[in-house]
Amino acid sequence: MSRVVVGMSGGVDSSVAAWLLKKQGYDVIGVTMQIWQDEDACSVEENGGCCGLSAVEDARRVAAALDIPYYVMNFKEEFKKQVIDYFTEEYLNGRTPNPCIACNRYVKWEALLNRSLSIGADYIATGHYARIEQLENGRYALRRASVPGKDQTYALYNLTQDQLSRTLMPDGEYSKEQIRRFAADLGLQVADKPDSQDICFVPDGDYASFIEEATEKEIREGNFVTPQGKVLGRHKGIIHYTVGQRKGLGLALGYPAFVLEIRPETNEVVVGTYEESLTRILKADQLNFMSVPDLPEPRRVFAKIRYNHKGAWCIVEKTGTDEITCTFEEPIRAVTPGQAVVLYDGEYVLGGGTIR
Repeated sequence: MSRVVVGMSGGVDSSVAAWLLKKQGYDVIGVTMQIWQDEDACSVEENGGCCGLSAVEDARRVAAALDIPYYVMNFKEEFKKQVIDYFTEEYLNGRTPNPCIACNRYVKWEALLNRSLSIGADYIATGHYARIEQLENGRYALRRASVPGKDQTYALYNLTQDQLSRTLMPDGEYSKEQIRRFAADLGLQVADKPDSQDICFVPDGDYASFIEEATEKEIREGNFVTPQGKVLGRHKGIIHYTVGQRKGLGLALGYPAFVLEIRPETNEVVVGTYEESLTRILKADQLNFMSVPDLPEPRRVFAKIRYNHKGAWCIVEKTGTDEITCTFEEPIRAVTPGQAVVLYDGEYVLGGGTIR
């Protein structure tokens, strides 16, 4: 019997994933990863956080109801290094990070998988809405969830072949409504628990205050400028802004202004018109190919440039050892350095990278 460690967040998705795998005949062990909160930081839980005290209690109750062993593992050190430090550094350098992608790759997979293998597990599993398949070319790839509206493949594009080969995602075949129904039928208290928010370590959404506290760096004010360098006003510090942002700029220019670029070296935020915020070309590096080993020639693919982006068609080609260039068929807005561009070949993730 294959043994699988299920990462249990205390939410309905991972709880049902554990039950589905037990029903399929796996030897299931439940594990909650303590990655951020300390004993007194329960406020995150009130906002739907995924890894604090009430998460542990909810997951422990579910494990008892499913009659599976349950453990709590401490990954705070890995989380601080791979997620918190990365998050603050990117903002200070004028980019907009995606901490969930980093957490998935380096903590929820790399760290959890290594520790799970060390205790004799064959697989790890999560409650993500995605599917994993081995393709005819022998490679493992993520396939979109069977219910498109809940698909979570974007945030998982960075997983390696080894990680994918040792991962199970049973929820990917079901809708959220079906998952909640399973939980209700099982009598699990988490059946109606709200979904967790994305950035668990900034529950109030005030990234700037978090960065100032975490880095103890003084965030200086600077100038809003046009692309030509004309000063338009003062900004509160570059960590308060992201490329594509329109609201909260505090500028009265007589037209809607959008953040076009952030320049940490001069402490400037470049703003311009909607038309100036459009582009057809982006470059990305830190590549990870999934359904293919490489990209030897240009290819037409469907690309997403942020989690909620509906996607757009482009021609992607390799333009460096660790660089791709995407040329979109129609102009797109808010191409944001630091975010991921994820490429799809039909329902499968071809690969992706970090927007430059």
